[in-house]
Parts: sequence; C-alpha cells; structure tokens
Amino acid sequence: MGESLELALLQKELTWHNPKLNREMFARELAELPESTGLAVLPEMFSTGFTMSPEAMDPAEGERTLDWMCATAKNLGFALTGSIMFPENNKYTNRLFFIFPDGNYSFYDKRHLFTLAGENEAYDAGYRRLVIDYRGFRICPLVCYDLRFPVWARNTDDYDVLLCVANWPAPRISAWDILLRARAIENVAYCVGVNRVGSDANGYEYPGHSAVYDCLGNQMVYSDKSAKLHVTLTRSHITEIRTKLRFLEDRDSFVIQ
Repeated sequence: MGESLELALLQKELTWHNPKLNREMFARELAELPESTGLAVLPEMFSTGFTMSPEAMDPAEGERTLDWMCATAKNLGFALTGSIMFPENNKYTNRLFFIFPDGNYSFYDKRHLFTLAGENEAYDAGYRRLVIDYRGFRICPLVCYDLRFPVWARNTDDYDVLLCVANWPAPRISAWDILLRARAIENVAYCVGVNRVGSDANGYEYPGHSAVYDCLGNQMVYSDKSAKLHVTLTRSHITEIRTKLRFLEDRDSFVIQ
C-alpha cells in the first residue's frame, strides 16, 4: 500500500466549444508536471466548458478526448482525471474518466444534474457511485453539483479521498469553499476540489478556489488564479486521525434508493 500520493490540480481558463485547443493547452501544462506526480486533475467539462448544447459539437469529440486522455496518461506515467461531455444512448452524459497510467480507465456519470441551467434536459444522469483504488488510496469522484448532496457523498468507510471537479461560478463560490471543507470534516477524508477560472460564452465568471482539505478540514492548498497546484496526500494522516477520532463508527446507517 502506498504511503503518499502527489496530486497536480490544473485550474485553467477553458476555450468555449473548442476541444482541440483545450486538449492542446492541457497537453502543454501536463507535460511540465514533475515525474513525481501521481494524479493530475482537470476541471469539469475541460474540453468544452460547461455547455448545455452538446448537440452543437461533433459527437466524435467525446472519443477523441478520451483517446487523448488515455494516450497522455500512458506517455507521462501518471493517472489523469476530469469530466467531459460524452455521447451515450443517443444523448449525452457529463462523464468523469479516471485514466490509470497504463491507459485503462474507470468512469463516473454525474449523478446530480444542475437543473437551474437545464443540464437535466441536455444530459442523462448517472446512477452509481464509484470508488477507485489507486496507489493505496481509495478515491470517490464527484462532479460539481454533486458536492451539494451529503447523502450521495457520505463516506461509509470505503474511501480516503473525495474528489470533485467543477465549473463553479463566482456568485456561489462561498458555498463551494464551505462545502469542500464540510465534506472533508464529516467524512474524515481528504477533499479535493478543482474548479476553472475565466469566463464562458454565457457570461459566467469562474473564480477558481481549487483547494485540498485534510481529514480535519485544514486547508492544504488553494488558489484563486490560473495555476497548477501541487499537494501530497499521506496515508499516515488518514490512519492517525481515524484511529484517534473514530467519528465514522458513529455514523447513521442508510441505503440510497
């Protein structure tokens, strides 16, 4: 079991509806990461921006971006994750891919679609939670709006890291900050949040605030500018806190229908 995992969080501005330019930009950024990187995290819909018009894009862009992610992870030797619009059953999903360094992958479809923006009309919702085993850490991915729903994110002692990628806009950024910290505290887990910066074609501003919180809710890294953030997670921290503070043993039991 690995003792540490080095993360790189890529908080960048996205080019609207231009997967090719976004892939090229992230390719340059990823190529500059140190060899010690274990996992690089990109924002939600990193190839297009948070679009409610997936039909305006070439459906093949989903596969092109997935192929690019797999090739990039293999070439650079670390895992890569982020969400993209992906065609499924004649519709689309907001699908997070977790690409392992050998090019294999797992995926998670966003469970809670942002009805305020009509995401539920443009995309199909996911129905299963995912926990990924990677280098001695169990990672549970979420996508943006999922962060608001603590029952879906609840740790039943099956994960060590809650990871959320997002396009979270400026008017509600205080909620993002508070929810990331709260999810870390209530689940006695690391909580990783990766947002974007800049503006999109709809006029929404994104202020970043990508951050990582430890099992006690202490902020480990943070930025409100275009940045590549680096942080190292350790197993000893999780073991020490959960041994000393057995809060998860007192959690309520429930079943999600």
